[in-house]
Amino acid sequence: MHPNLIQHIRKYVNIREAETDILWDYIKPLAAKKKDFLLQEGQVCKSNFFVEKGCLRMFFINEKGTEQITDFAIENWWMADYMSFLHQAPSSFYIQAIEKSTVYCLFHHSQNELFAKLPQLERYFRLVSQRANAASQYRIMHMYNLSREELYHHFSTSFPEFVQRVPQYMLASFLGFTPEYLSEIRKKKT
Repeated sequence: MHPNLIQHIRKYVNIREAETDILWDYIKPLAAKKKDFLLQEGQVCKSNFFVEKGCLRMFFINEKGTEQITDFAIENWWMADYMSFLHQAPSSFYIQAIEKSTVYCLFHHSQNELFAKLPQLERYFRLVSQRANAASQYRIMHMYNLSREELYHHFSTSFPEFVQRVPQYMLASFLGFTPEYLSEIRKKKT
């Protein structure tokens, strides 16, 4: 019925077919058109979003009024403003679909009830969070240790799907470059 999410969960924990019915009582689908916002600054992040199909970005507006992208999520990735989600406080971020996307929402208000019924999902989310946190730590390390050109080449070889799917100006924002600088780096490679 919903193969990506179930397959993803089964990569980490066992979930029987009968338990998937319980899961679907708590997961709600959301169809997002390109440029639709799932979260805007000042709103409370009420959901953790699983990307079944499509691509999302998370960004904030910096002091210069420029969008600064902090994260992307494609198929089989989760995305939320976790500080807002955890504390149910206003968000400093935006989450926006950059492609037509199908997303599944796990709402904050029902998450603990789901975990009580399917305790293995708490383990699943812990493992997924640990992997995401580790990736974030390495991204920060690479931003400090690599030259800007090396950072782009590392990212493009590690995540070629983003380089192909994400507009160049968004990729530049994520890497901390201007679009012009990213264009120069890409020209050197050809």
